[in-house]
Amino acid sequence: MTKRALLSVSNKQGLSDFAQELISLGYELISTGGTKRTIEEAGIEVRSISEITEFPEIMDGRVKTLHPAVHSGLLVRRDNGEDMKQLQELGFGPIDLVAVNLYPFKETIAKEDVTEREAIENVDIGGPTMLRSAAKNFENVTVVTDPADYDEIVEGLKRGDLTYEFRRSLAAKVFRHTAHYDALIAEYFTGLSGEEAPETITKTYEHVQSLRYGENPHQSASFYREVKEDRGSLAYAEQLHGKELSYNNIQDANAALEVAAEFTNPAAVAVKHMNPCGVGTADDLSQAFAKAYEADPVSIFGGIVALNRKVNKDTAEQLSGIFLEIIMAPEYDEEAFGILAKKKNVRIIKVDPSITETTGEKLVSVRGGLLVQDKDEGKVAVTDLRTVTERAPTDKELEDLLMSWQVVKHVKSNAIVIAGEDRTLGVGAGQMNRVGAAAIALGQAGEKARGAVMASDAFFPMPDTVETAAKAGIKAIIQPGGSKRDQDSIDACNEHGIAMVFTGMRHFKH
Repeated sequence: MTKRALLSVSNKQGLSDFAQELISLGYELISTGGTKRTIEEAGIEVRSISEITEFPEIMDGRVKTLHPAVHSGLLVRRDNGEDMKQLQELGFGPIDLVAVNLYPFKETIAKEDVTEREAIENVDIGGPTMLRSAAKNFENVTVVTDPADYDEIVEGLKRGDLTYEFRRSLAAKVFRHTAHYDALIAEYFTGLSGEEAPETITKTYEHVQSLRYGENPHQSASFYREVKEDRGSLAYAEQLHGKELSYNNIQDANAALEVAAEFTNPAAVAVKHMNPCGVGTADDLSQAFAKAYEADPVSIFGGIVALNRKVNKDTAEQLSGIFLEIIMAPEYDEEAFGILAKKKNVRIIKVDPSITETTGEKLVSVRGGLLVQDKDEGKVAVTDLRTVTERAPTDKELEDLLMSWQVVKHVKSNAIVIAGEDRTLGVGAGQMNRVGAAAIALGQAGEKARGAVMASDAFFPMPDTVETAAKAGIKAIIQPGGSKRDQDSIDACNEHGIAMVFTGMRHFKH
């Protein structure tokens, strides 16, 4: 019996060569619409799907392969006598190979001016149905959805060794492909409908790279990215130089980018173990980096630096004088890149943290489940602040308070940040109590804490943190407020002449 192959693809890459190879292997080709035209233009004989179904393509091609002649040919079990008898009685024949890829739904919804109608018209119905039928019957049908697999399939057919395991792997790829496709459609229409907590949630990601290992060498890891392009993210960044990124590199680099995204003026952010260890802002990038470095010249060693302006020669020379794992910036001038690239292993990455195109969701896996929440995009302005002490902060103190608030948002809770003169001076991260975090931050700041400001990611349950700050010489504090004992902290500030403002917004980061 002549073997038959059904080809219906939106991606025409390698199609003509694949079709010619199938002809040489004795396959009869069946095809639809544009795929059929491409094959015919290559001078290859191909039958129309309508010849098989004895039914025309209708509704602008919406209905063409949804027919028993197609799906019985795909689903028939060759070792089941009753199946084969029924197929013969109906006048249908088996289909032995299917090559299908789907309408470009992802590419369609990625367009800025896409309409809902355009999206709907690019929801493929017949394609996924054929793929699922063929994949279900993978023991008897070779199913291919990726042009990258054409050559391997042809070679296997020539050798006559398309094993059960290989066919099953092709079927698995099909089910991943259709699940990915359906997840994109579900996410798109759920977004249009505005549902915030649907009864089920299906997210889909595309593989970027396999990593050498995870947090530790005994853990395996891979990096995936969201389908919707976010040019301000590491997932869509361009690595210009250096070693491959590790799992921990990616975590730290993402943390640095998120802090850098807070600032519109020139800023430099140094991160270690997902916490900012030094942040500086200035009128130019070189000065901003100098401030970030001075904030903690010890912790920055082996760290990650994110910058929000083009790197020039002066900044590059500063960066090259320190051992850094990763440097990230929107651009590098030619001389700056030449200086940085002299270090073989440093990862130089081109990414602009000011570009934010995220979905606004944060996903965290927990044992047996998934937590989903809005990203913490909360911001405060001077007009949002409420002065609760007898002394109001000066204009300069206000400026430093807001800067410290932008940073403390990205420090693991319990978090305290000491700042002054447009840079961080001390960071206390991830402590079990707030006064402990303050002691670490103030200890790091040392004498520079005198006249500086303090930010706390959450309210003070007791006045002990204020008392510790006062002994170190802190002059102004920013915190959310909201404790039953707020007045105790306010009284302590008044006693020591400290200005304190409430934001009304908490920034826990667990």
